[in-house]
Formats: sequence, structure tokens, C-alpha cells
Amino acid sequence: MNPYIERILGYLGDQDPIAVLQQTPGKLEQVLETLTDFEASYEEGKWTAREILAHLADVELLMGYRLRQAVSEANYVVQVMDQDTWAKRYKKLEPSHSVETFRSLRNWNLALFSTFGLEDWNKEVTHPERGTETVDLMVSFLAGHDLNHVHQLEQITGLTNKNK
Repeated sequence: MNPYIERILGYLGDQDPIAVLQQTPGKLEQVLETLTDFEASYEEGKWTAREILAHLADVELLMGYRLRQAVSEANYVVQVMDQDTWAKRYKKLEPSHSVETFRSLRNWNLALFSTFGLEDWNKEVTHPERGTETVDLMVSFLAGHDLNHVHQLEQITGLTNKNK
């Protein structure tokens, strides 16, 4: 398995991916309510809270598109994303808009997932950098990705609130 995918899936462990995906919007709302500094980062040289929130909204958009293509197109080849290029605009985006966008897209994607049958979950796609992936793996990856970034946001919230 690709080391990046393995690391992200490690955050998920044996948790139910759908349950994790359902919980994330509420956790992001808590970040909005409690975070005092959206320019703070969990580690020197890493993304700020503002950038992480925008990234989560972008990934939700991207993965929703990929998953729709995966279940509707035979032999789908994933279009790769250059997250650093996308991130160049994040410093100008309002965190509340990122969370609002994320919540709407997440609800729409969860509605899509509820329509999947076994054939859909087992459908395979080709990722140019990671090889063959199933829809099930893609959804699990998305949940692990949430957990990774929510943890970073919780670290930032703890650091900024501690420094009040």
C-alpha cells in the first residue's frame, strides 16, 4: 500500500468511516467557535488554521467529484491534485465560508454514499500516483484525512487558547 494512504488510514484505525465523516462538520463548527487566531499553526512552517479549513473544503469538493466519477464511469482514472498550488489562495479565504462550504458538500457526499450498493463500494479506479483504489478505500481515506486535520486544528485551538 502507498505509504501516504497507509499513514492516513492509520488515523482511522477501526473506526467506522461514515461515522467519522458525519462527525467532522460539528468538530469544525467547534473550531470556529473556540479558535482565537486563524493565522496560528500547529507547527512552524505548516498550514495555519485558515489554510487547513480551506483545504478541507477543497478536498471535500475534489473527493465528491472523484467518487461520483468512480461509480459512474468504467475504468476511471483519477485526476491528481497539486494541493500546494490550490493552497496559494487560502490566506485570503474566510474560515466561516470554508466551514459552510465543507458542511454543505459533506452532507451532499454523505447522501451520495447512502445510495451505494456493494458493487459501488468495490468499484476500482486508477490513481496515477498510488495505483488501484476502491471506492471503499477512497471513503476510508477521506475519513482518515478528516481525523488528521481535525487533530491539527485541535492542537492549534489548544495552543492559542493556552496563550490567551
